[in-house]
Amino acid sequence: MQQTRQQLTLFITRQTEVIEQVRSQFNPIQHSLIPAHVTLCREDEIEQLDQVLANIKDIKLSSPIQMTFGAVEQFENGKGVYMPAKAGNDSFQQLRKLILKGINDSPRPLLPHITLMHPRNSTCTSEIFEQIKSYPLPTVLSFYKISLITQINRGKWKITREFDVVVSKKE
Repeated sequence: MQQTRQQLTLFITRQTEVIEQVRSQFNPIQHSLIPAHVTLCREDEIEQLDQVLANIKDIKLSSPIQMTFGAVEQFENGKGVYMPAKAGNDSFQQLRKLILKGINDSPRPLLPHITLMHPRNSTCTSEIFEQIKSYPLPTVLSFYKISLITQINRGKWKITREFDVVVSKKE
């Protein structure tokens, strides 16, 4: 039986070089499955996909979602490594509310983060963590698009649809 997963994601489109270098070196499996991103809505939240897509089409932001990320941290008993957002969480949570309007008007809060090492397919050691901490990772990132992504049978994630949510000043 085919297993299909869908999520909404904010892909990192600028300042990706160092992040992807870390991911490819220390977590090549996850790096091959999906580019660096911040998960916006998980699959269980977007089961009413038609309503979700209609809500996204109504979103018009005057500026990109901007987040400031903190120092790398370990999670999942030290197996994984991520960069948690330290600022910009309010606009991220507000975007989630707009997307889930009429489906779940009080969505669970998600901590926006960028996973550098996913514990499902990597293990961080103290030495690796020290190495990762030495990289000049970007701290401020801006997001302009929402991507609906699909994964079939744990394969590579593919972009199904993309939505520009920032209205150009020229319009």
